[in-house]
Amino acid sequence: MEESWGSRQLVHGPACGGGFAFALASDIRIAGDSARMNAAFIRIGLSSCDMGVSYFLPRLVGASIASELMLTGRFIQAQRALAVGLVAEVVPDDQLEAAAQPWVDDLLNASPMGLRMTKEGLNMAIDAGSLEAAMAIENRNQLMTAGSKNFAEGMRAFLEKRKPEYTPE
Repeated sequence: MEESWGSRQLVHGPACGGGFAFALASDIRIAGDSARMNAAFIRIGLSSCDMGVSYFLPRLVGASIASELMLTGRFIQAQRALAVGLVAEVVPDDQLEAAAQPWVDDLLNASPMGLRMTKEGLNMAIDAGSLEAAMAIENRNQLMTAGSKNFAEGMRAFLEKRKPEYTPE
């Protein structure tokens, strides 16, 4: 799936080291029952701070759990990953594709620019120095999307009680 539409990751079995990093970089993660993930770098004499793990993991699960996983290289199993917010849901391995489809449908029902601006705003707001800085990003993004053809289409569709037909921008 293109980045502007958001990315989703289906995780089953082990996702170690670089595989873990790719899962962390995804916008939405769905795990199969067999999923287990770890920052494997630490187990082979390297730092667990590689491929963005040190950026994404603490933002997703907090510093305490990130420290636990990165300093020890321990695996986090699917159910615990769900409990700490690392994955959106856990399903049987053979139902991963089917479980992802409603997420994909929701993403495809949004305008491309709206998704892109939301993702950008969310990523910037996480590191914003203040509420005012985060709101300035939001204001900028709303002004940019409000001027798009898809905003007009979205409003028409809402008033006409139909699904919008967005176009690439």
